[in-house]
Amino acid sequence: MSYYDFAVVGAGIAGASLAAELAEGGASVLLLEAEERPGYHATGRSAAFWEECYGGPEIVPLTLASGAPLRDGGFLTQRGALYIARSGDEALVTDFMQRFVPTGATIEHLGRGQLQSRLPGVRPSWTDAIWEPVCADIDVAALHGHFLARGRAGGVHLECRAQVADLKRGEGGWTITTARGESYRANTIVNAAGAWADPVARLAGARPVGITPYRRTVVQVRVDPCVPDDLPLVLDLRGQFYFKPESGRLWLSPHDEEPSEPCDAAPEELAVAQAIERVGEVVDWRVEAVEHKWAGLRSFAPDRRPVYGRDPEVEGFAWFAGQGGFGIQTSPAAARLTRQLLLDEARDAMTRGLAAELYSPARFS
Repeated sequence: MSYYDFAVVGAGIAGASLAAELAEGGASVLLLEAEERPGYHATGRSAAFWEECYGGPEIVPLTLASGAPLRDGGFLTQRGALYIARSGDEALVTDFMQRFVPTGATIEHLGRGQLQSRLPGVRPSWTDAIWEPVCADIDVAALHGHFLARGRAGGVHLECRAQVADLKRGEGGWTITTARGESYRANTIVNAAGAWADPVARLAGARPVGITPYRRTVVQVRVDPCVPDDLPLVLDLRGQFYFKPESGRLWLSPHDEEPSEPCDAAPEELAVAQAIERVGEVVDWRVEAVEHKWAGLRSFAPDRRPVYGRDPEVEGFAWFAGQGGFGIQTSPAAARLTRQLLLDEARDAMTRGLAAELYSPARFS
């Protein structure tokens, strides 16, 4: 039986990125994926954008640190983003600017005229906007494939259809048994299981930190007039919707966030109807057809911050989970920081400005 320095549970963007980093740091890595292919759940269902303010001020440093490697790698296509506000939401606009300007995010306040020029057909009740020019689309499949390829080059051993069923720690480290009966051994288990993070922690005898999966629905529709290719990502400042163009169609979400058991998430018709209704309140476009709909699970810790690093109570168990909807856009910096925490390495230029204690699992002890 082969013995690995690290067994990373979950081969979505989180597990794939961290496995690649650990291997490049000289570690032997086993990457275990429960599904038939990596990225089946949250990674494969992302709305696919890099947006500096997404996730809140404490996530901005991870996003900004990830921007350069994502741009340099060719994974970003600049689009721009508009947070839009109704008449009467002036206090929300002021609060948003006060929260995010100090983070270094590139944002500016726009009035009604500038909003109209960037969002044709916007209804008169929408009077203010915050413009984020550097927001970009992410090629998620290419980025995920990039991390998997880096892992292969570094010797990462990927096993699919390998749902972890049992974890036992002895003097020689962990014995991992899958639902199919295969066994593996590793010195450290890294929990990158997304929506299944707390169940994996229980298998290891670790205290769950309260990571909860929430369903998010996205709908692809055909609209009249046809969506301009250069339309920005449009988000409601109240958090009730967002939409963006995709290949001549519109991807829209009602920004739903329904708690869920870990599962293969499916869209609910109410959420689809809400998405269509809400976009109709913003613009005078006509939705001609619903062409596709899907849902994914976004998993958050109770304080909405990710969980990176060694468990404070269970030896040989570490976390790389709770990354909500921002796990893809922060993946380069998050994986590098967690590699450094797990391998006791010094910080580098990408991670020097990150406050690791914000994301430590020790905060839940």
